[in-house]
Amino acid sequence: MNLFHENQHLDLGFFPHIDINLYPLFIAVFEHHSMSQAADILCISQSAASHAIQRLRRQMNDDLFIRSGQKMRPTPFAEQIYPVIKTALLSLQNVLKQQYSFEPSMVGSLKIAVHDEIEPIIFPKLIQHFQTLNLDIQFLSIKLNRKTVEADLATQQIDFAIDLEQDLGAKLQFQTLVSDQFMLCTRQPNMDLKRYLASPHIGVSSRRTGVLIEDLYLNKQQLSRQIFLRCQHYSTALQILQQHADAILTIPNSILNHLEVPEHLNIFDLPISLPQMNMGMYWHQNLNGNLRHHFLKEQIKLIFA
Repeated sequence: MNLFHENQHLDLGFFPHIDINLYPLFIAVFEHHSMSQAADILCISQSAASHAIQRLRRQMNDDLFIRSGQKMRPTPFAEQIYPVIKTALLSLQNVLKQQYSFEPSMVGSLKIAVHDEIEPIIFPKLIQHFQTLNLDIQFLSIKLNRKTVEADLATQQIDFAIDLEQDLGAKLQFQTLVSDQFMLCTRQPNMDLKRYLASPHIGVSSRRTGVLIEDLYLNKQQLSRQIFLRCQHYSTALQILQQHADAILTIPNSILNHLEVPEHLNIFDLPISLPQMNMGMYWHQNLNGNLRHHFLKEQIKLIFA
């Protein structure tokens, strides 16, 4: 058997010369010791089965089966390759079955790419929901990388990405889960637009550079603000607010509700109208016909309905 494990390199140029239909026939003849029964199982004529076995014999350079009375007996080489071929066909069958037949118990794992700040909004609800389905699922929260997310979804390194609605790739599709709005936190006792624009601001982003989404909205109205600190986490920003009497933090309401806000900080509606933000899940369009993916997508939509 070592012969079949020595070479781990996949030679793709080899396969155009291979007729995969010959291998289920090989398995059927091997297991039933009959050409006619194998032909019946595969819904082909006995003549077609005989011609196919002849092609496989030439390909393998071995007789594969020897007639003994009414039965087809495998050669030593056929006995050697049988478990290898059957394992390969079973693996291929399992892959294809994910497209055409699916049971929730087949899920196994759920891998979601998400930013640190969004994780507390998503995962507690996610796990609570799937626990009610009594499914044995391993949950994986993976740090979202917008530069590689399209490739990660296409290769199923992740099942879904959850992020704000934006252009992450031409082949990605998006479903809104939560519509959110900005609020502001500050030690200042009151707030209006003039004070908001004149005050020092804390910006929060996981990116090193780039305009924050709230500034994009402000810029469209020919307005701007001064950011004196840009950090990665809203929890850090709330701590800085306690030390800075005039600073302002603009924060999505859904994230604000999951953080512990010190009592002496005031929360205000924004003194200017900004568009709502849509947070939702992304997936690759090539998976639209995958039953496992469809099941997971529908369950996640139910959680946030």
